[in-house]
Amino acid sequence: MKLFKLRGGVHPESWKELAAERAIRVLPMPERLFVPLHQHVGAAAQPLVRVGEHVLKGQLIAASQGFISAAIHAPTSGVITAIGDFSAAHPSGLTAPTVTITSDGEDRWLETRVLSDPFSLSPEEIAAAVGAAGIVGLGGATFPSAVKLNLSRKNNVRTLIINGGECEPYITCDDRLMRERAAEIIEGVRLICYAVGAVEVMVGIEANKPAALAAMSAAAVGTEVKVVAVPAMYPMGWDKQMIRALTGREVPADGRTADIGVLVHNVATAYAVRDAVRFGRPLVSRLVTVSGGAVAAPGNLEVPIGTLVESLFEYCGGFSQKPARMVLGGPMMGIELFSAAVPVVKGTSGVLALTEREIGSTRPAPCIRCSSCVRACPVGLLPLEMAAHIRSGNSGGAVSLGLKDCIACGCCSFVCPSHIPLVHY
Repeated sequence: MKLFKLRGGVHPESWKELAAERAIRVLPMPERLFVPLHQHVGAAAQPLVRVGEHVLKGQLIAASQGFISAAIHAPTSGVITAIGDFSAAHPSGLTAPTVTITSDGEDRWLETRVLSDPFSLSPEEIAAAVGAAGIVGLGGATFPSAVKLNLSRKNNVRTLIINGGECEPYITCDDRLMRERAAEIIEGVRLICYAVGAVEVMVGIEANKPAALAAMSAAAVGTEVKVVAVPAMYPMGWDKQMIRALTGREVPADGRTADIGVLVHNVATAYAVRDAVRFGRPLVSRLVTVSGGAVAAPGNLEVPIGTLVESLFEYCGGFSQKPARMVLGGPMMGIELFSAAVPVVKGTSGVLALTEREIGSTRPAPCIRCSSCVRACPVGLLPLEMAAHIRSGNSGGAVSLGLKDCIACGCCSFVCPSHIPLVHY
C-alpha cells in the first residue's frame, strides 16, 4: 500500500527494549482503589453510591453527565469507604473528587449478558453498549468513545483508522496487546466499523513492531481489515499524522477528523469495545507500561483503574536507584509526578522512573535561529517565533501564527540545539 509523505517529526531514542519483550502480567488486586470521577474529556461523572455501600466489580458507581462525559465503574468488588478529594495525577498536585473502594478480596463481577454474536446488534445498540461501559480513547485523548461513534455515523464517515503507532519512547503496552490479543482487537475493530458504517478499515502499526504486525496481520486474514506498516517516528501516534500517512488527507485547522470522513481509534480502545459489546464488561482496567532506568524490573501490567502508581513500581521490584524524575505517560508528552501516591486512570499508558542520565540537564542558551524546530514541527508551525511572542507578552501574536494548532508533542524542544524548552511556552 502506498504511504504518503509526512511533515516534520523526530527520532528520539526509543528505550522500548526495557519492556517490549516482557509479556503482560496481571497486577494483584490492591487493598484499596482510588477511582477519580473525572478521567475523560468533558463533564465529570456524578457519583451514584454512598459510603458504606457494597459494590460488585463492573457496577456503575458514577453516571455520565451531559453530552460529553463518561460513566465510571467499580474496578473490583468491595465497600465504598470514602467519597471526596484525593491526590490527582496532575503536575499541579491538586486534588480531585474520588471514590475510594476497599476490596473484599473476592473480585466478584456484576452479572452481565454475553452475546454469542455481537454483530446481531444494531449500530445504535453497539454505540449504546460502548457508552454504558464508560469507554474513552485509551491512546491518551480520553474522549468518550460512544460520542465519536455516534458523530461519525451521523457524519457518514467512511474510513476507519485504528492507531497502533505507540510512538512515545518507553511505552510498549499497545505493542504487547497487539502481540498477545490480536484476534480480540480485530473483532473490536470490526464492531467499530459496523457501528459507524465505514467501508475502508486500516490498522496503522509502526514498522519497528514486527511481532505486532505479524500477529495483527494473521488475525485480520479473511476480514475487511488491512494492517499497514507505517514509518517509525515521533509523533506517528498522533491521529492526524496517522491519517496523513495512510490517506494523504489533512484535517483542517480547528476541524475534526470526521470533517474529512475519517474516524480514528486506538488499538486498546478497540479491545475495550469488544469486551463491552460481546461480554457486557465496562472499562475497569487497562494495560500500563512500567519502565525507565530506575525501575528494577520493567514490564507491562494489566492494572485496575484507581491503583496507586506506587503499587506498580513496587510490583516491578521497586527502584534500582533513586529516580531523578517520575512521569505519568511518555517522556515527550507525559506529565511529571512529584508523588507516586496518585491513581492510574483510564488514560494512563505508562509510568516511568527516569535516571539523571536519561533526562539530561543542560541550561538553555540563546536561540541561534537555526530553524530546526520549524523543520521538526509535524503541524508546520514556527515554534521559535511563537515562543518569542509569548516571552514578550504578545500572546495574540503567537495565536495569529497558529498557537492553537500546537499539539504539545515536544518535537521543537527535542531538536533545539540551545535546549530551549519551546513546548512549555
